[in-house]
Amino acid sequence: MARGRKSEQPDEISNDDPCYVISIAARMVGVHQQTLRYYERAGLIEPKRTGGNIRMYSNLDIQRVRQAQRLIEDLGVNLAGVDIILRMGEQLRQVQAALEAARRDLDRLRSTRLPAPYTGPDAYAD
Repeated sequence: MARGRKSEQPDEISNDDPCYVISIAARMVGVHQQTLRYYERAGLIEPKRTGGNIRMYSNLDIQRVRQAQRLIEDLGVNLAGVDIILRMGEQLRQVQAALEAARRDLDRLRSTRLPAPYTGPDAYAD
């Protein structure tokens, strides 16, 4: 190690960071590159593009392709069905997140003590 240089730890890659070119992504999921292009045209995945228009796949893209493969191979679902199932799963996750946020808000409001109502002489006067 050179003098004066600090050891840098790599930043963690989030699941939605594009990090795989099509050849690597295809090898990871065990399909031909053309299959990934077809899945993109069908709307199942949306890889990011570089300035040079090269497709870059994220870990979420890879997970989505693997889910599609399981649905197609194990259950015999066609691509239109896969698209619907994957979209419904995403909508369900969004609704669950909104529900959890509402529950947290409700718990916070329940723990908040409200002031006692005013009961002075003119409290109920019209």
